[in-house]
Amino acid sequence: MAKKLETDFEDAGDSPGLMLWRVTNAWQASIRAALRPFDLTHVQFVLLAALTWLDAETPITQRDLAEYARTDPMMTSQVIRTLESKKLVERRPHPTDARARSVVVTQAGAALAGKANRAVEASDREFFAALGDRQAAFVAMLGVLDRK
Repeated sequence: MAKKLETDFEDAGDSPGLMLWRVTNAWQASIRAALRPFDLTHVQFVLLAALTWLDAETPITQRDLAEYARTDPMMTSQVIRTLESKKLVERRPHPTDARARSVVVTQAGAALAGKANRAVEASDREFFAALGDRQAAFVAMLGVLDRK
């Protein structure tokens, strides 16, 4: 006879972790669909959009970008290489740190980021519409978890 799963929950749907997992998977599927016409993966989009958003006068290193986007530095490096091969970003020598390289979005990259961002925001509006006027509270709760 199979043992039952040890759990504190009466129903699986009462688990915040499981519900977050389910919602995240559904949301990611909608984002993948929104990004498909732009030939960007979700992480490529996040890094390209973050770099475009930052568009700083001071040089942005891969490490800076990874910290801002909260992505793994090694994965960030691989994704930057892919974006570079697509001519969406350029890596340049850092002006003050000979060991570092700065990452700069190209004009084509900024244009693509803008169009893709519009599609992602439209997808988000549709996905989160079910929350109605509770959306701001939901975002605030996510912000509490994001600071952990």
